[in-house]
Amino acid sequence: MTRLTDAFKNKKAFIPFVTAGDPDLSTTEALIYAMEEAGASVIELGIPFSDPVAEGPVIQEADNRALAAGFRIDALFDLLEKVREKTEIPLVFLTYANPIFTYGREAFFTRCAKASIDGVIVPDVPFEERATLLPFAREKGIALISLIAPTSHERVQMLAREAEGYIYLVSSMGVTGVREKITTDLKEIVEKIREVSNQPVAVGFGIARPEQAAQMADISDGAIVGSAIVKLVAKYGKTAVGPVRDYVLSMVEAVRV
Repeated sequence: MTRLTDAFKNKKAFIPFVTAGDPDLSTTEALIYAMEEAGASVIELGIPFSDPVAEGPVIQEADNRALAAGFRIDALFDLLEKVREKTEIPLVFLTYANPIFTYGREAFFTRCAKASIDGVIVPDVPFEERATLLPFAREKGIALISLIAPTSHERVQMLAREAEGYIYLVSSMGVTGVREKITTDLKEIVEKIREVSNQPVAVGFGIARPEQAAQMADISDGAIVGSAIVKLVAKYGKTAVGPVRDYVLSMVEAVRV
């Protein structure tokens, strides 16, 4: 988990998300290098799944495109082992319980370790059920990253105490997607987290514009953006690398001002 810790040292982090295999894995590889070059601190990769319950239509459609193009998880693992020959940027999977259990928990985390994956986020596994995955992740030194939602209230500190890697603070209720305005009192939630945890806190869900990213980074340790980037990939397809690099660069500059 050292790479994740180092990603937040002495700076605000910008964490971009892309759906692996959209439009194909060679584009995903190019996007990883481009986003790192633009200054991303961590990269989140979505593993395509047919029923991604936490995702809005933008990421659902990306999952569908990747699956229709023949996405296979073994091919992703193979690709990331190759990627690791060229970069040490922290890589985090966002996936769901079904793909992990279908693949086999021990096999999944073994392959994660082989590809030097730093963390895994599983939105549909609640805190009370994380023991179904935690031993497998810990055995391989992989962080099981916690999501904390605005409705957590009294659960915030309970979740924060057990957090590892970094804390993904959900900006607002609902599924992923760009939001015009984020009205949740996130500052108060971050303060509650800080009382019990030294883990970095990054805010995600709904962030799309540099000023939003700057606002979120001002009250936390960084900003996470998914749907806005996935929209660029949907628009430009295999030529998305340049537009995504430029977008990530603008967001990195915003969070570090």
